[in-house]
Amino acid sequence: MTAPPDDCLARNEWICGEYLSTRRHILVDAVVQHLQLTAVSVLIGLAIALPLAVAARRWGWAAGPVLGVTTILYTIPSLAMFSLLLPVYGLSATLVVAGLVLYSLTLLVRNVLAGLRAVPEETRQAARGMGYGPIRLLLTVEMPLALPAAMAGLRIATVSAVSLVTVGAIVGFGGLGNLIYAGMNTYFKAQVLTASVLCVVIAILADVLLLLVQRLLTPWTRAVRG
Repeated sequence: MTAPPDDCLARNEWICGEYLSTRRHILVDAVVQHLQLTAVSVLIGLAIALPLAVAARRWGWAAGPVLGVTTILYTIPSLAMFSLLLPVYGLSATLVVAGLVLYSLTLLVRNVLAGLRAVPEETRQAARGMGYGPIRLLLTVEMPLALPAAMAGLRIATVSAVSLVTVGAIVGFGGLGNLIYAGMNTYFKAQVLTASVLCVVIAILADVLLLLVQRLLTPWTRAVRG
């Protein structure tokens, strides 16, 4: 009988420190790509969602179509979404970003709109009585009061994006998903587990970071709780 190898990589163990030390550069590159895809898609989604939510709030007739279209987009399976976008963007990182942006719109538009609708009408009337125009009213009164609901949507959209980025591995731009996909094909246990754990860690850290940002931007909510 031959003795078992003393290298955890050779034994193909799930937990292997040798994998972390020998594949550090690969993990770093995958994490950076994962963060970039997530951040870009969420920021673009937010830039699109804000005017859509404002338009839906200002013109009531627009709310139904805006919410309807974004909800339909969210129901499309991720593989189908990427396949539909493939003729437009080809096999590129832009394809993944475009898909994630479309998925984020439902969560972002719905929460921003809910926050704007929750602003008391008497508050709006008081601001108008003080001479606030539509733009100033939106930026200095409505948006700050809608911030807690908007941040809740942003947190959910960000965590969802961290998860969905992995699907981009089918086109070669999936961040840590590339490692998970390759590891599953070769049954490379340490790679699958390490990349999966890093995805979870990124999601948790992103959610905690956004929660801290929300608390910093909405000090009055802490005062109310106190």
